[in-house]
Amino acid sequence: MNHHETGMLPIENRAAVSLAAIFASRMLGLFMIYPVFSIYALGHLHGASPMSIGMAMGAYGLTQAMFQLPFGMLSDRVGRKPLIAAGLVLFAIGSVVAALSTSIEGVIIGRIVQGSGAVGSTILALAADLTREQNRTRTMATIGMTIGMSFALAVVVGPVLNNWIGVPGIFALTAVLAMGGLAILQFVVPTPVLSTVHRDTDAVPALFMRVLADGQLLRLDFGIMTLHMILTASFIALPLALRDVAGLQAAQQWQLYLPVLFFAVLLMVPFIILAEKHRHMKGVFLGAIGVLCASQFALMLWHHSTWSVAVTLTLFFAAFTLMEASLPSLISKFAPAASKGTAMGVYSTSQFFGIFIGGGVGGWVFHHFALGGVFAFTGLAAALWFLVAVGMPQPKFLSSQLLRLGDAGPETVRVWAEQLAAVPGVAEVAMIPEEGVAYLKVDSQIVDLAAITAVTGSSQT
Repeated sequence: MNHHETGMLPIENRAAVSLAAIFASRMLGLFMIYPVFSIYALGHLHGASPMSIGMAMGAYGLTQAMFQLPFGMLSDRVGRKPLIAAGLVLFAIGSVVAALSTSIEGVIIGRIVQGSGAVGSTILALAADLTREQNRTRTMATIGMTIGMSFALAVVVGPVLNNWIGVPGIFALTAVLAMGGLAILQFVVPTPVLSTVHRDTDAVPALFMRVLADGQLLRLDFGIMTLHMILTASFIALPLALRDVAGLQAAQQWQLYLPVLFFAVLLMVPFIILAEKHRHMKGVFLGAIGVLCASQFALMLWHHSTWSVAVTLTLFFAAFTLMEASLPSLISKFAPAASKGTAMGVYSTSQFFGIFIGGGVGGWVFHHFALGGVFAFTGLAAALWFLVAVGMPQPKFLSSQLLRLGDAGPETVRVWAEQLAAVPGVAEVAMIPEEGVAYLKVDSQIVDLAAITAVTGSSQT
């Protein structure tokens, strides 16, 4: 590929769209059971209790958290496509096990197997292999938006599909979607000429201690863990609250979720613009945690009418989707230039641990303290997150740039590093001569891109 050519090449567009489709097929399958599983399990699965229902919902997160980073690093050695294929097959097997199970233990085993196909980081690594540096952010944004849309679609579609094919049918459909993902991988996703480590997307073992010792990144890891803990715990209680207290049957619940999610997204968009374009990130971020916290306590107190639940859920999902968009952006702002991929790997692992904790602890709380107790737990978790986040400094609005160094010798690299650091708007320079690249963090509003290019004669992202 010509690195100086701008715009997305057809092969890059194909890679971005096809890999986003594989991500979507997994996410749809995972989230479609959220709005319907509690009701189904209590009525149809042997041994189902609030605790075991929580374990079934959260078990997937445990194996995802355990295998996400090892899969990604193993793919550097054995190749991306074979590992993604193996992960999709495991995901499909787990889905079939869950579909055929008549006991809650069987579903838990199925969810554990589903989660062991932890190929999210490997898909992102393949996306990096197949796109040039200047288009990588766009590709990752395409995949990120697809994940968000898949979640919203799944929450609405889950109850509808439940009416037609039931929860076992949804699990079976998830297996079919995984096989569809396998077909896309085989016949649509391009095969990279070379798989290399990209420090902006891949986890590098040597950098783990640096990332884990960074207080700002740990704050954000705690944040995504708490966010998904709240989401998973909420969905143990929410379908039952809507049916038993608000009087909305499982078959009708999609009629609530559809307008709620629509208005939540409308509410979120101005705040994303305020945070990113007008640089009010910290205020918007803390405000969203506050809304998240208030929405959970409101659900604890007012889950008795459909209208109060609808208004509260709109605020909850607006804050949730705002956080889903803001947290990765904050990770890239706070992560050192050459550690962004490693920081994202730890962040992703934290997210899956949050799903596991939310299922396990949420189920235990539901068992002992009923519906109101679950929302009290999630509200307190959000309040704790607010206290952790309030000390976060206002982030510097820096974006990542990557330069090719070619075959420059050590002295040339040293001189270039000094010259790049002196360019206005360049906040950080990390030269990695063994990989032939330099990672920069720049303020895009004031940086002189021509001056950066002039230093090395290379194109930047």
